[in-house]
Amino acid sequence: MSLELDSKAQISVELIIVLAAVVALVLLLVSQLQETSKEGSKVIEEKTEKIFKEIDDI
Repeated sequence: MSLELDSKAQISVELIIVLAAVVALVLLLVSQLQETSKEGSKVIEEKTEKIFKEIDDI
């Protein structure tokens, strides 16, 4: 019976480690996506300003 509890505990520890790795990976991906969206937003803002300046020149 003790061996069965040790086995379950070992599985639980391994599961916690795997879940922690998955959570870390998800957080990394979310961080990357946020950075990409900030960069994209900046580019769109710059393009929009350029377009409005060109319209003003007409």
